[in-house]
Amino acid sequence: MRTTENTTPLKATHPGSIILDELTANDLTQSDLAKQIGYKKSQLNEIIKGKRSINADLAVLLEKALGVDAEYWLEVQKNYDLDNARVRLNKQKRLEALEKWKMIKDQIPVSFFKKEKVISGDPVKDNDTIKDIYGIQNFEELIIVNTNPVYARFRKSTKLQVNPINVIGWVKLVQFKGGQLNVADFDYKRKDELITELKNIIVRNSDTLNRTKQVLSDFGIKLIYQRKGEKTPIDGITFWSNGSPAIGMTLRHKRLDNFVFTLFHELGHIYEHLINNSEAEFVDLYQPGERKMNKGDKEEVEADRFALNHLIDPVKWKYFFRNREVISDHEIISFARINNIHPCIVRGRINHDTGNYRVKTSIDNSIN
Repeated sequence: MRTTENTTPLKATHPGSIILDELTANDLTQSDLAKQIGYKKSQLNEIIKGKRSINADLAVLLEKALGVDAEYWLEVQKNYDLDNARVRLNKQKRLEALEKWKMIKDQIPVSFFKKEKVISGDPVKDNDTIKDIYGIQNFEELIIVNTNPVYARFRKSTKLQVNPINVIGWVKLVQFKGGQLNVADFDYKRKDELITELKNIIVRNSDTLNRTKQVLSDFGIKLIYQRKGEKTPIDGITFWSNGSPAIGMTLRHKRLDNFVFTLFHELGHIYEHLINNSEAEFVDLYQPGERKMNKGDKEEVEADRFALNHLIDPVKWKYFFRNREVISDHEIISFARINNIHPCIVRGRINHDTGNYRVKTSIDNSIN
């Protein structure tokens, strides 16, 4: 985001106020000084009140009367004139910024951006920040962004309210943050190596979020954690960022199984779809229980299948699960240990396949 140093004073200082200070210091009245320099008292009073400027002739007279160099008075007058001009221009700039802010405030998630400390409430600064986040040169482009057909790809929830302005704002903030990250070169051929590294991290479940982000970075994939806003039921997003694949995640469920499935779902988009389409974006608005409801969305189904099959070997899973409705925690833990999988991933898979998410379990599902 852009930062600019603002050196414009709130109010310019007229040399007349300094004359008044000198009068006090020298125990003189305005009448005394007016007589000495040959001015009417009313004329001097207008100078002291900032209604008249100090010219070279008066500067010389003040030098003689008050013992302050004429150059000083001219310099103070020059600074006053410049500061006064800056104050006027700054007010005009603020008025223009307010007009622009009035135009865009309904096109961005203001409350969300304030909560995330993205904007400060000062339109002079915030207008530039919004341009940076949305990657636009002028605010006419903002309307184009919000009506872009690409966002028709959003996976709309049947259960959750979605505010498109808030969703797009979240997406743009994640993309902006992704643009600030640097990662290693991406090599899609190292997919299996990356999957193995990630599964080892998940099994240990220690400093999982940071370690996952670092491993993905080492393999050339950007990972951005960004909280969601109101009516923004997003789990994740996948996109290209300056030549690198990137994933954004909200962690809105704060559960290890949801984090892992969403992560692998987004990896599915990278390896199944993104590497063949440099313009693609995939935004995941689903809860786990809703995934079955979108069988017609080919790319999302493929990303789900990628996640399921890379987390648990499909042949081993078919033998273990056998369409059973009830599987004990003891059986789950044993299967997980043998296959180097965290038990909560197995429990989550059972919930997914049976459609029953209300099963009681003693298996810890927290992200450590």
